[in-house]
Amino acid sequence: MPQNFRQTEILKRARDQGKVVVEELAAHFGVTLQTIRRDLTELAEAGKLTRVYGGAILASGVANIGYEDRRTLNHEEKERIGQLCAAQIPDDASLFLNIGTTTEAVARALLQHRNLMVVTNNLNIVNILAQNPSCEVFVAGGVLRRADAGLVGDMTMDFVRHFKVDFAVIGSSALDADGDLLDFDFREVRVSQAILAQARRRFLVADRSKFSRTAPVRIASLSEIDVFFTNAPPPENVASRCKEWDTRICIAEPGEHQR
Repeated sequence: MPQNFRQTEILKRARDQGKVVVEELAAHFGVTLQTIRRDLTELAEAGKLTRVYGGAILASGVANIGYEDRRTLNHEEKERIGQLCAAQIPDDASLFLNIGTTTEAVARALLQHRNLMVVTNNLNIVNILAQNPSCEVFVAGGVLRRADAGLVGDMTMDFVRHFKVDFAVIGSSALDADGDLLDFDFREVRVSQAILAQARRRFLVADRSKFSRTAPVRIASLSEIDVFFTNAPPPENVASRCKEWDTRICIAEPGEHQR
């Protein structure tokens, strides 16, 4: 249980916003940074929060953070990752984009590309790419997951298998120390695996908060990914494995402008 009134409010803010930041909390409560860090550490030890650089996010386990919270969490970082990834996709290309707020950032960064063919099971991406008249969009059928406008299930996998595209761009909810990509919904994971199998090159887009999260279902290994786009260097053991596997890591630095 929270140890004081600050921790109770910190938990509420984390649930509302998806993430809390040390400096903002210190200013809000009028206490030192050290006091807030101690609060966050105690909440993390109680399993309520997960510490990340500069603050904390809701602890993950067998349920994902709500879509609206994920959409605002690390938004600027995801936009930079999206721009960096989109810069590696040429005009006149075909690609898959799966469910996720970072793949949606990639879609926004593709709005000026020409003659694209995009296959997706993400209705948010459909709405984004509808603004690009030079992009043909194929929408997978399946069961609608209302929480995030994703389409999942056997029908979605069957649809995906009709295509062989140039690029697969996928996200994941977590990345563990073994270099495994993890997620929460088994149905979504099966679709992501089908997407990877039907692409000539495979891209992962995931911000650094995924390094400190966990999820129960395995999508794939980073050894199966050609390029990993993120916004900070991954843990040293993951970086070493990527080097062994020839998985290239591309880091979106603050202030970078792509394409």
